[in-house]
Amino acid sequence: MERVPMTADGYARLGAELKRLKTEERPSIIKAISAAREHGDLSENAEYHAARERQSFVEGRVRELEDKMSRAEVIDVSKLSGKQIKFGATVTLADEETDEKKTYQLVGADEADVNNGRLSITSPVARALIGRAIGDSVHVNTPNGSRSYEVMKINYR
Repeated sequence: MERVPMTADGYARLGAELKRLKTEERPSIIKAISAAREHGDLSENAEYHAARERQSFVEGRVRELEDKMSRAEVIDVSKLSGKQIKFGATVTLADEETDEKKTYQLVGADEADVNNGRLSITSPVARALIGRAIGDSVHVNTPNGSRSYEVMKINYR
């Protein structure tokens, strides 16, 4: 069984989503199905079919979250340290062409959100950063073309 690396914060977010789906979504879907059944003929009842479709989606997501959480390898980033980049590191990069600085935390695939500075460990940039140190130059082939970055800062928080 393949382990799924994630931060403690990411694990908590998955747990919160799972709880919401089980305690809020499931009961509301059951009510919607029950109310739609009262309208009679189910074969032509759009409300009933929509509720069943929503139920199918929610149950699939619940199974997916339970699976990921059971395989989670929760990594406490606050206990990590070092001069090399590894999972959980918060890294400040400078684009070697534009000198634009960007800061990213390397997180699990389910936690990734580039707009909020969380970069999936499976992304091309993150894979290129693993094992690098401050001052290293990193060349990455991204979907937007080849980029070069200099590692400015590494932090574990």
